Amino acid sequence: MVSTIKERALLSKLGGIPLQPDSLSWLLTPKALKAELLSRIAGATHSIYIAALYLEDDEAGREILAALIEAKNQNPQLDVKVLVDFHRARRGLIGHKGDSGNYFMYRKVIEAAEHPIDILGVPVKSREFMGVLHLKGFVIDDSVIFSGASLNNIYLHQDDKYRFDRYHVIESAELARSMREMIQHYLVNDVAVTSLTQPKETERLPAKTEITSLKHRLAKAEYKFQETRIGNRVTPLMGLGRKKNKLNKVIVAMVEESKDSLFICTPYFNPPYILVRALTKHLRKGKKIDIVVGDKTSNDFYIPPEEEFSTIGALPYMYEQSLRKFAKRQQWAIENGQLNIHLWKDGRNSFHLKGISADSHRHLITGSNLNPRAWALDLENGLLLQDESECWKEQFEQEQQHILEHTERLYHYSQIETLQSYPAPVRKLMKRIKRLKADFLLRRIL
Repeated sequence: MVSTIKERALLSKLGGIPLQPDSLSWLLTPKALKAELLSRIAGATHSIYIAALYLEDDEAGREILAALIEAKNQNPQLDVKVLVDFHRARRGLIGHKGDSGNYFMYRKVIEAAEHPIDILGVPVKSREFMGVLHLKGFVIDDSVIFSGASLNNIYLHQDDKYRFDRYHVIESAELARSMREMIQHYLVNDVAVTSLTQPKETERLPAKTEITSLKHRLAKAEYKFQETRIGNRVTPLMGLGRKKNKLNKVIVAMVEESKDSLFICTPYFNPPYILVRALTKHLRKGKKIDIVVGDKTSNDFYIPPEEEFSTIGALPYMYEQSLRKFAKRQQWAIENGQLNIHLWKDGRNSFHLKGISADSHRHLITGSNLNPRAWALDLENGLLLQDESECWKEQFEQEQQHILEHTERLYHYSQIETLQSYPAPVRKLMKRIKRLKADFLLRRIL
């Protein structure tokens, strides 16, 4: 993806849906997200479309599902559709033996429902490790609640632990219509997208050829809307694969077209080469970057040394070494204050924030992890907010301060641990991975 003069002017020419200053609001906490979701679901009048990686069979997941069923009972004409990743719904949690998969819960609940709702599984690829449905958005009537969160206890802070994310509410009938119609056209009506509530006796699963065909159609999918190129606006974006991926191109353009500063959030640091190159060039031009990344202990897959180690537990350490490598190369920028790396840690809670802000007036809210997997394998989306009048500047700055509340700034790359300081099982596995030269491949698919 070579940058051209035309692409460097991409953002200013990018059409979007006009937004009024009061059309955007922030929720800030996972409990606020849960309360907003339940309130909006209960008050829905014509449609509820939910896209998430998964809706879990736990207390919070069942509460959301019960709310959807109750809303449908109160208004049988309500159009309710829940879309989750097909493969993720049909397996148990990683490391949890005997777990039967969330679709068993869906089937049981829908069988007992007076007015069933649609719960659909989207097989982006034939295997989960090759790519998943990573679309985000809770589209309820004429509003969109956008977050990287899925629906379960930890994302909604049901118990003691939480997974920190970003949560925005956008009031826009046109945006809601655009996101709803994309789901209808490319997903709901596709033969490869199947109900996850089918009776076992008559269950029909998608054929491999149908999944392959769906993948090609999704690579060309886009949101359609009545657009403007002036004023405050929001542009819905999506992408699958490396070729013609508009979301990826916009992310690179945000870095290349930034005149002063970037504020980047990512759960772990493993960016594609083209993004690393753009960030490095940004720094070489004397501009500033703030990166907020989760400490390895706030990674979803972190296993404390006192607990039994499993292979998946090496991931946080691999990501940490990627961050150390980047920080070492850019130590000069850290020392002169151009590059600020903030490590997020809050007890045993986890960090799941994604997105980029450029020059305080362009903001991408997304579920994309800004890593090779997201850029090549998963079906991703995001919303680009262009704040021409800077009416949202103060609120975004307040959100950033909220994000930084549990962070520690990195002053030298040596503050990040080396392989030699890791627990013995981690060292052994990572040395083996490096010896087999498998680390490059793993970073592309995990």
